[in-house]
Amino acid sequence: MAEEKYNLKNPAVKRILQELKEMQSNPSADFMGLPLEDNIFEWQFAIKGPCETEFEGGIYHGRIQLPAEYPFKPPSFMLLTPSGRFETHTKICLSISNYHPEHWQPSWSVRTALVALIAFMPTNPDGALGSLDYKKEERHALAIKSRDAAPKFGTADRQKIIDEIHEYMLSKAPPIPQPSTPPTLDDTPNNAESEGNAAGAIANLHELHVNADAGPVRVSFTAGLRLTRRVPRSETETSEQPPRPDLVAWKPDDRLFTWVALGLTFAILVLILKKFLKSNGYIGYVGGL
Repeated sequence: MAEEKYNLKNPAVKRILQELKEMQSNPSADFMGLPLEDNIFEWQFAIKGPCETEFEGGIYHGRIQLPAEYPFKPPSFMLLTPSGRFETHTKICLSISNYHPEHWQPSWSVRTALVALIAFMPTNPDGALGSLDYKKEERHALAIKSRDAAPKFGTADRQKIIDEIHEYMLSKAPPIPQPSTPPTLDDTPNNAESEGNAAGAIANLHELHVNADAGPVRVSFTAGLRLTRRVPRSETETSEQPPRPDLVAWKPDDRLFTWVALGLTFAILVLILKKFLKSNGYIGYVGGL
């Protein structure tokens, strides 16, 4: 890029050329941005989908338009690659975009904005202008499709930069992880021998029985929580558990209850008689004799 084409005394031009030099000397595997040859205020960029999200592995192209007052005013952003998170060919509303100049800081740069855009990808759109709320499965499918080819946009000079950026991002992008699928009934092992050698216990929310001396415990989640213990064949063949003696319930003798009842009745009668004698003065009279 011929710097003599631009007024280097212009603060915006000076700042943009400085940022371009810094990005070229310190490239990132997460994003890439380049200005047009004939207009350094317009940048083409691509970002990598954030890891551990439905966007992982995707390559998302876009366009940045820097204002003449840059860096004192924020840029505008437009996505070119369908993502299910942002509309394409529409200026999107972000706290770092020209929709919210009150949040913009002159110390921020194009690099800062691209890092922030990656962080915005998995967030809740909350109905913001230019935002979409696709399902995770649809976003994942779009991430896979985004790698096939760079989007078509603008003039031949723009397309050349877009294709160059796409090739660079493909060389840095990791493979797209496949979504994990839950096991089906056909995938469940059905081995009669292993079932015969396993001792199981069902645990619910109220009670859990585990024998600490029984060996290692394996936990598996199906319709409920099941804990099973694998017992070696030699153990089951060589050792036998002695039969438990039958427990005989003790039945109390009815005669015992009869004697207890009689004793209580006699004691009550003695107390009543004593109270009667005392109230009529017989106890004092007998004591005087």
